[in-house]
Amino acid sequence: MNKIAFLGAGRMAGAMVGGLLANGAAKPGDLACIGGDDNTAGELAQRTGITAAANLDALLQGADILILACKPQQLAGLDRSLAELTTGKLILSILAGKRLNRLAQTCPRARNVVRAMPNTPGQIGAGITAWSSLHPLAAADRAAIDTVLGSLGKVITVPEPDLDAVTGLSGSGPAFVFEFVAALREGGIAAGLSREAAALLAQETVLGAAKLLAESKAEPEALRDQVTSPNGTTFAGLKKMEAGGFRALLKDTVVTAKVRSEELSRD
Repeated sequence: MNKIAFLGAGRMAGAMVGGLLANGAAKPGDLACIGGDDNTAGELAQRTGITAAANLDALLQGADILILACKPQQLAGLDRSLAELTTGKLILSILAGKRLNRLAQTCPRARNVVRAMPNTPGQIGAGITAWSSLHPLAAADRAAIDTVLGSLGKVITVPEPDLDAVTGLSGSGPAFVFEFVAALREGGIAAGLSREAAALLAQETVLGAAKLLAESKAEPEALRDQVTSPNGTTFAGLKKMEAGGFRALLKDTVVTAKVRSEELSRD
């Protein structure tokens, strides 16, 4: 793979670097990063052997792909020289809420711009990332994008207008799952279990159920019904969830996150 430059050296950039190195898609000499004043770039370089660049000129020297991995609110303050320095390069942004046309204004001479929405399980290679491009990608560029984002887990393409929905579902979704696990834990405690036992049971139940869902390829409702006996314990619990509007609440939660993503995209 050609040289990749990371503008930003936080958790997601680190996950990409780690994934690319681990699967052999890149060598440390192929990757460079630059960060802010918190020495994240230096720490990432020390941990992985990649280069911590001193400035944008050094970062982009010889680079074919620039990954925008800084904080979204930092986009407006990026050095104006980026417009010239990114001439002919492929831009991949993981900045939440920053649309393709806005990114193209920052890098107007780039050969193409890609906007992606990864999620936090990508830190362990178990994420899923959706992406969209400003223009149709050349075959080599598409392969490069799939390789870079594949370092975080699974990859899908969607039209850019769908990325706000992706943000609400898979971008914010891990937090909703963590909250569900915490609620299961609290339920176990209320039922008389120790906190330690309830936490372990809740975590492993969700992990195992997710694995079963993925491997069986069955609809979640079908697997739910396999657990549910008429008038049994699961049936009683599901009726309580139904009475509380659980599914409608979670649907509204995702839509609310999507609407907020749309609002942020207009900033």
